[in-house]
Amino acid sequence: MTVTLSGFADEISPDPRAQLATLAAESISHLELRSAWSVNVADFTAEQRAAFHALTSDAGVQVSAIGSPIGKIPVGAPLAPELDRMRRVADVAAELGTAIVRVFSFFLPAGEPPERYRGQVIERLGALTQIAEERGLVLAHENEKEIYGDVPDRCADLVSAVGSPALRATFDPANFVQCGVRPFSDAYTLLRPHLVYLQVKDALAATGEVVPAGQGDGELRETLAALRDSGFAGFMSLEPHLAQTGRFGGFSGPDGFHRAAEALKLLLNEASISWQ
Repeated sequence: MTVTLSGFADEISPDPRAQLATLAAESISHLELRSAWSVNVADFTAEQRAAFHALTSDAGVQVSAIGSPIGKIPVGAPLAPELDRMRRVADVAAELGTAIVRVFSFFLPAGEPPERYRGQVIERLGALTQIAEERGLVLAHENEKEIYGDVPDRCADLVSAVGSPALRATFDPANFVQCGVRPFSDAYTLLRPHLVYLQVKDALAATGEVVPAGQGDGELRETLAALRDSGFAGFMSLEPHLAQTGRFGGFSGPDGFHRAAEALKLLLNEASISWQ
C-alpha cells in the first residue's frame, strides 16, 4: 500500500512560492488548495488561477483537492450564491487538474436539534452534488464542528441520503475529537465505505487543542492501520493548525508544517505504509 501525501499549503505561508519551497523540502508533491495570496480559492480570478497553475506546474506539484469553503454558511442562507460559488470552484478544479472538492454541510443555529434541518441539508447538498456530477467532480464532505455533519451518524446519513457517487466523505480526526467523538472507535467503520480522502490533524480531548498526528486523542495509529489493511491508496492531507486555528482555516508556518509532516511520516513508518 502506498499513500500520497498532500497538505494545505496556505498553512505554510500566503505566498505560493514559499508554500512550494516548503513542500519540496518535505518531499511532498501535492497540495490541497484553500487559498493563496490571502485570497480564498472560491474568489480566485481567472488571472490568479492561471498564475497559480503556472507556479505549481513549474514546481512539479499537483493539486490533490480543492479545500473549498462550500457549505460553510448558515443553513438558512440563500442557496443560489453558494451554487454560483460551487461553479467557480469547479472551474478552478478543472484548470488545476483535480476531481476532488472538499465541502461542508452548513452551520446550524446554536441550540437547535440537528434533526430538524436534515431534509434542508440533504436538499442543499443534493443541489451541490448535481453540479459536481455535471462537472465530473467528487465532493468530499468533511466532518466539522457546528455543522450538520459533525458526528459519524449524520456524516454517513448525508452520503447515503444524497445517493450519488459524486458525494463521498473525508475524515478529520481532530474535528471528531473536538465534537466528543472517538475517531476510530466511533467513526471509522461507519464512514470507511464512503471514504475517499483523509485530513490529517490530531487534538486533545480534554482541551480541544490541535496537535501533530499521533500526539492527541485522534486514534491516528488505529485509523492508519485499518486503512492499510483495507488497501486505502488515496491522499492524506496535512492540515496542521499548529499556530492558529479558526472557523474558516488555520495556520502553522514553515516550522509548524515541518513538525506536522514529520509526525505523520513517523506514524506511516511505524505502520509500514509507504508514501509518495
